[in-house]
This record gives sequence, C-alpha cells and structure tokens, in this order.
Amino acid sequence: MKKLFPNETIVITNNFDVHQDWAVPIPAFFIIAAKRKIRSISEFTPEEAEEFINLIIKLRKGMEEILNIKDVYFFQNEDTESNFHLWIFPRHEWMENFGRKIQSVRPIMEYAQENMANEEIFQEVKASVSKMKEYMGGFVK
Repeated sequence: MKKLFPNETIVITNNFDVHQDWAVPIPAFFIIAAKRKIRSISEFTPEEAEEFINLIIKLRKGMEEILNIKDVYFFQNEDTESNFHLWIFPRHEWMENFGRKIQSVRPIMEYAQENMANEEIFQEVKASVSKMKEYMGGFVK
C-alpha cells in the first residue's frame, strides 16, 4: 500500500507515536502506535497503560475542540502483522451516505482511496495534523 502521508506525525511520546494514517486520505484519521513490539493492550506495562489512556483522552478532546469532529470509531485488532496500534477513525459529514454501522468503514476507506487522493484533500490532511500537533504540544511525554 502506498504511503501518501509518511511524515504526518502529531506527537511522539516515550511509548507511542501518533500520526495520520499513511495510506487513506481522510483528514484526522489518526493512529496511535506502540513503540514496543507488542500485539495486545494486555501486554502494556502500567506506565504504557497510563500514558495510552491519557494520550487517547487528549487526542480525542483535540479532535472535538479543534477539528470539530463529533464522533469517532476506535479500532484495534490483535491478529495484524503490524505491532499494536489503535485506529481513530473520524466521522465526517460526507460519510453519512455510507451509514453509521461498523460495516460502513471499509467502503468509506475504499471511496477515499479511489476519489479523494488529490491535492485539496492532502492539504486538509496536513492542516488537521498541523492543528493537532500544536494542540498536543503540551502533552507530557
């Protein structure tokens, strides 16, 4: 899969890296990835668990307050070839035609890859990352 956004990092902490999804051109589709090679939240140390929940809370508040994203879906699958990561999938108004069920996510992602890989959307993605990077700048690492 082509990396459309290889450098759109929001914050790097002691244990996690928060960045825009590399391959799907949906503004504010963020990923929290563990630095340590683990598969499950059950493998978190107490320090990682505390940092993770605080990171999610701060990021989600910023998405709502700064980017005006009212709803998100959280996804984490342990049977992936990648290390632990949490997808934070934003719900934008244009997605309403796809429905609000979990089954809507794959068609939305496919639509975005086929129809939204253009400079206007790339600039929206970069703007959302920039705003969140500034907002998250105060996150204790």
